[in-house]
Order: sequence, then C-alpha cells, then structure tokens
Amino acid sequence: MNLTRALGSVGGLTLASRILGLVRDSLFARFVGAGFASDAFLIAFRLPNMFRALFAEGAFSAAFIPMFNRKVAEKDGRGLPDGIGFASDTLSMLLPVLIGFTIVMELAAWPVTWLLSGGFNAASRDEFAFAVELSRITFPYLMLISLVSLLGGILNSLQRFWVAAAAPILLNLTLIAALLLFHHQDNLLTARNQAIAVTVSGALQLLWLIWACRQAGVALEMKRPTLTPEVKRLLALIWPAAAGAGAVQINLVVSTALAASLLSAGSVSYIYFADRLNQLPLGLIGIGLGTVLLPTISRQLGRGEDAAAMETQNRGMELALFLTLPATAALVVCGAPIVAALFQHGAFTPADTVATAQSLAAFSIGLPSYILVKVLTPGFYARQDTKTPVRYATVSMAVNLVLNLLFIYPLGHMGPPLATALASTVNVALLWRALVARGHFVADAQLRRRAWRLALAAVLMGVVMWFANDLFRPYTTGPSLHRWGAMLVLVSAGALVYFAATFLFGAFRLADVKRLVRR
Repeated sequence: MNLTRALGSVGGLTLASRILGLVRDSLFARFVGAGFASDAFLIAFRLPNMFRALFAEGAFSAAFIPMFNRKVAEKDGRGLPDGIGFASDTLSMLLPVLIGFTIVMELAAWPVTWLLSGGFNAASRDEFAFAVELSRITFPYLMLISLVSLLGGILNSLQRFWVAAAAPILLNLTLIAALLLFHHQDNLLTARNQAIAVTVSGALQLLWLIWACRQAGVALEMKRPTLTPEVKRLLALIWPAAAGAGAVQINLVVSTALAASLLSAGSVSYIYFADRLNQLPLGLIGIGLGTVLLPTISRQLGRGEDAAAMETQNRGMELALFLTLPATAALVVCGAPIVAALFQHGAFTPADTVATAQSLAAFSIGLPSYILVKVLTPGFYARQDTKTPVRYATVSMAVNLVLNLLFIYPLGHMGPPLATALASTVNVALLWRALVARGHFVADAQLRRRAWRLALAAVLMGVVMWFANDLFRPYTTGPSLHRWGAMLVLVSAGALVYFAATFLFGAFRLADVKRLVRR
C-alpha cells in the first residue's frame, strides 16, 4: 500500500507533466509540422533528453541514492548530517566537472550534432549549421539538469518524492509559453525559440529544487573539490550505471541518427512524436516505479530486511504489469485515432498521422520491457551493483544496432522503433535471469497467479478495441472536435473492458477492492 501511495504521488505529477508534454507537442506540430525545422530542433533536444534520462533518472540516482541512504541509516537512523555532508562533497566535485563538460560540448557542437543526426540525409550546409546552432543553445541544460538530479536524489531519499516529480512540469510549461508567445511564421525562428526555452526551463527547475531543499532543512555547502573515498566510490558507480540505466535512450539516439541520415525528411519527427506517446505510460508507470523502488529497496536492505525488499519488488512487478499491459494494447491497436486527436492540426497532415501511428505501434510492442527494466534494475542498484546492468545494456545496444540495420530499409520509419523494442526485451530477459539466479528475486504466488490473467485481460481489451476502430472510423477521421471525442470514448471503453476482464478472469477479486478502499 505504501508503494501504491508513493506511486500515486509520483505518477500523478508525472502524468500531469506528460499531459502538458502532449499539449506542447500538439502545439509544436501545429506551428512547425514534420519537416527540416522540427527535425533540427528534435535532434538538438535529443541530447538534453538523453542526458536527463541517463543522469537524472538513471546513473546518478542509481549510484547516489543507495549511498546517501546508507549514510542516513547510520547512527541508528540519525545520520542525516553525514548524508548532507556527503552530498556537499559530491556537489563540490560535480559542479566544476559539469562546467568543464559544458564548455567542451559547446566547442564540440559540430561533431556531436553530426553523431546525433548522421549529418541529415542530403541536408545543405546551411541546414546542418542551423541544427548545430540549436544544439549549442540547449547544451547548458545538461549542467542544470544534472544539479537538479543531485537535489532530487536527496529529496527522494527523504521520501519527498513529489518535489522532483513536479520539476519536469516547469520544462513543459516553459516550452508551451514559448510556443504561444513567440511562435513565428518562419518555422526556423519558432524552433530556435524552443531551443532557448529548453535552457531557461533548466534554470527554473534548479531554482525549484533549491527552494524545496531549503524547505526540507537541507542546505548544501560548497567546498574545495576533494576526491574523498565516498565521492570516488560514487564516481566508480556512475559510469557503468549510465549505460545500464540508459540503454533505451542510447538505443533511441542510434535509431534517430540512422533515421535522420538514411530516411526521408520527417522520419525523425514521426519517430519523435511516436516516442512521446510511448513515453506517457513509460513516465507514469516506469519512471514512477523506479523513483519509488530504488530508495525503498535500498532502505530495506540497509536495515537487513531482505524479505521486505523481495515483497516490494514483487508488488512493483505486479503494478507494472497491471498498468502497462492495457496501455500496450491501446497504443498498438488505436494508435491512429490517438495520434490524429493529439497532433493532426495545422502543418501536421493525415499522412503524418498514419506514419506516426505505424512508428507508435512498433515502439509499443516493447512498452512492457521498457517499464520492467525500471522495475528490475533497482534490485541491482540497491545492492550497489551497477556493473551487471551495464553488461546487459551493452548486449541490448548491440542487438539494437544490428536490428536497426536489418529493419530500416524494408520497414522505413517503423524499423528503428521495432529494433528498440526488441532490444529492450533482450535486456529485460537478461536482468530477470540474473536476479533469479542470485536469489534476489523470486516471483511469489500472488504475482504468478495474477500475471497471466492480466495478460489475458489486455488481449481481450485489444480485440474489442480492434473491432471498435471500424465503428469509430467516421469520427476518428473527421473534424478536430469529433476526433478528440471519438478517441476519448474509444480509450475509455477499452479501459472498462480491461477492468471488467481482470475480475472475469480472476486477476482481482471484490475483496481486493474492498481492502484497497478501506486502507
């Protein structure tokens, strides 16, 4: 119940952020469409997004939170001053490194942008120079979001999960404000304004976290940078965790670069918009669960409560399946009406809708895998093992590259998303096998009983929505208001079918609902 409550807090704010992100993307599609200007901005935005996922949601949290929790747990739970001292040492080392890294990235903007885009397919020199310019504007965000991740890790360890979960809302509000107030008939100017808004949002998020830390009585002290044994240990854990936690993001970068260099203009945008929809359940469920599970399991293991940690991970797996399987069915079966309702306005055409829905279906096949990675990796990170996930992430990235090369020509813009989905599935299989072999995870009777029943309920929901698609087609391809209404009714009907099916197949009983309501 504590896990469910914490997930509700983090997930609710993440859902608000993702909805605002869809509003932002809808406005972006209206004002910029799918073409070179959008591709250039999305390439420039890819690195900040990847760095946020690798560092803020992945590597830094995976390495810092268990170490901070162990410090706090010392002295019979009265080690908070020692934990804050460790965080201050970390900040003193981290800030100079981040400043130097940002300077290097600004100087190396041309090769970095080329790596992210493959130089664009047949792009002119001026077009590529514009993409490099946008990348230089967004690079300072990397430093700002890294500092946000440090402060967010402290607050998550203190069980103030909602503060860090609310920070991305500022990113979306800033980008929405820039689109509404500073959009221009020239798509290039609108794209440049969006790049500026990215960096501005990083500053706003940092100010928000600083204020929240002070409210929690946490004030970090800047010292002379010193490589203490704890900081050295932290740095040793971060680098393998970056690849282990960010395999999906690295795979997306590879897919984006191949699409930009080998496919026609607009392909990067199709993959981006599809990924944004795919990120809605991933952010709500996967990131929310990962945020809650890591400090929770770390705290339980620190107190020697191995059985409680096992129970927490089982319930996390159960929650992931319960929420993810219906989302997968909906996005695979009803991608076109969802994309049309959200993005088909202004410069975004019906042909763009079809192409984006195809990419979305390919991405969504791997949605359970993307989320289960977030559920399984805390089992390694809480034990300060960041090397095992990186080995499996490396295998996953190799699989992704091979499948991209195999799929990109016959499947076009569907190839890279499908390769990413299958590579993530390989990653999950390896993580699961390792945890089970070490005795760190055993599926309990409740999880085994419910898992296959939840899958069956999701299949039934998908079948019903497949046939309902034909009934709703006159509305899902009609005027904007009709598309929105039809999409909402279709998705709501699917959700009702799923919940009814979970009771029909015995995944849940009436007693479970009564107990949930009482507690």
